[in-house]
Amino acid sequence: MSEEITVGRSLYLYCIAGGNEKINLGPIGIEGGRVYSIPHREVSAIVHDCEARPYESGEAEKVKNWVMIHQQVVDTAWERFGTVLPMSFDTLIVGGEGIEPEENLKKWLQEDYEKLREKFSHVRGKAEYGVQILWDPRIMVDKIAENSPEIRNLKEEVKSKSPGVAYMYEQKVKNLLRREMENKADEYFKDFYQRIKKEVFDIHIDKTKKGDNEQLQMIMNLSCLVSGEKVEKLGDVLEGINREEGLHIRFTGPWPPYSFA
Repeated sequence: MSEEITVGRSLYLYCIAGGNEKINLGPIGIEGGRVYSIPHREVSAIVHDCEARPYESGEAEKVKNWVMIHQQVVDTAWERFGTVLPMSFDTLIVGGEGIEPEENLKKWLQEDYEKLREKFSHVRGKAEYGVQILWDPRIMVDKIAENSPEIRNLKEEVKSKSPGVAYMYEQKVKNLLRREMENKADEYFKDFYQRIKKEVFDIHIDKTKKGDNEQLQMIMNLSCLVSGEKVEKLGDVLEGINREEGLHIRFTGPWPPYSFA
């Protein structure tokens, strides 16, 4: 005879919203969960009821769909309340012995109320934008080789050398190019960071990652918190960078302030 395992209740937490409105957003949550608010003073937790265990699956597409729904609910709350502090996927508020999840949630909201208010003040009237700067290594290699007297001289010397010696010179050219590419990427990063920072309220440096285009390489990945009146100025800065030969910009948003919550 198999033993039946009892799973308790929990609250799946999407975000904390600015405002104390008690609302029902309907069955828009993960797995059709009914999403509603639990107000506390001047903030509200956006939740749905679920079992006290995380949403886990070996199916990548299923997990991807859950994450997308999580983001959609946060977006809906953002549109409704104007300011939200998004929570990460799979944030559950559980109960305890003789304590319901709602009690634990309200206890947390009470204890961290002032901290939450400070965070709301930080992000109010602002949105998150993603800025990714990529370059075409082929174009950059040609530009660096053309502008470096040392590399130009080595390339000329290769033509008059025997095959064995020429190979050694070619390796030296490759090493010089690699070093100059690293220096150029660092120079670009410092320059672009300062130019972008002037037009944003807050900024996070994220890890670079592989893009969809295999011919391009990401050299900068930023999350920017931007107030409404600054978005156009930030766009102008990025447009100026994008005009430089071999550089490409990806500018996404507006998003709720995921990176700043």
